[in-house]
Amino acid sequence: MIKVGIVGGTGYTGVELLRLLAQHPEVQLVAITSRGDAGTAVSSMFPSLRRRLSLQFEDPARANLQDCDVVFFATPNGVAMQQAPALLDAGVRVIDLAADFRIRNVAEWSQWYGMQHSSPEWVADAVYGLPEYDRADIRNARLLANPGCYPTAVQLGFLPLLEAGVVELDHLVADAKSGVSGAGRKAEIPTLFSEAADNFKAYAVPGHRHLPEIRQGLSRMAGSPVGLTFVPHLTPLIRGIHATLYARIKDEADFQAIFDTRYQDEPFVDVLPPGSHPDTRSVRAANICRIAVHRPQEGNVLVVLSVIDNLVKGAAGQAVQNMNIMFGLPETTGLWQLAVFP
Repeated sequence: MIKVGIVGGTGYTGVELLRLLAQHPEVQLVAITSRGDAGTAVSSMFPSLRRRLSLQFEDPARANLQDCDVVFFATPNGVAMQQAPALLDAGVRVIDLAADFRIRNVAEWSQWYGMQHSSPEWVADAVYGLPEYDRADIRNARLLANPGCYPTAVQLGFLPLLEAGVVELDHLVADAKSGVSGAGRKAEIPTLFSEAADNFKAYAVPGHRHLPEIRQGLSRMAGSPVGLTFVPHLTPLIRGIHATLYARIKDEADFQAIFDTRYQDEPFVDVLPPGSHPDTRSVRAANICRIAVHRPQEGNVLVVLSVIDNLVKGAAGQAVQNMNIMFGLPETTGLWQLAVFP
């Protein structure tokens, strides 16, 4: 059994990790921390876990995380970079669901996240964890940077085209919409029910902090820098991301076949038949990305539709998928939950 600890288990990503790990046949949950809720039973905060989880939240300073095989950080940005190095030095493997180790350029990270990086020496050693692209490196990772939700949907949508070299790289467009849970479990005016319900808006158009992560990932896939316009939107949904991606065709090809072939062996990417329009409810609570490829009016622009659950394939589910790879388990272990409908 893999002994697992979670730092920061009171947010949406933390409870989603608990939901998935409590059902995982090869996992023993041994510790979950919350400084503000230490001593509180996890099931009293999250009744959905009653009779499945008997842990209490512990103060992170007192939790015996160094006896774990792996520790997940489901914390705000800036926490893992301070606490993970001690665990890594003790031989514990770390999976960070925040952004502390995703961006290779530390100065660029500081610019976008508004703080100095406290462990820049670990950034170069961190493995970025998009399984469909980084699987070989993930197997031996000690420190894994779990991709963000928008970056997951966008990168999986563009990946086959960039690898095949059939689209122009100077003007990729990602128009993405997310449910309000992507903002986290906190009280903020834009995500209050009266503000977000029956409403739809773009935000962070001048620059979203997932932009450098997406651009870095797409450049790796293309083998050269890319030009990317990324515009996120807030939708009146709890869960889900819908990314509509645009790329200008450079070379003619069977684009549907490119996607079918690239993802035919990927358990958590579903390429839909031609003419399909995936919706967010088809992935709700499931660790899967559904993709459809379109060429409107047989023109020179491809449109790729990519949908995920931002809390599962966009966060906790992908983190568990990465853990499975790191510990030599079948990648699908504990992750075969079907999407919830309606």
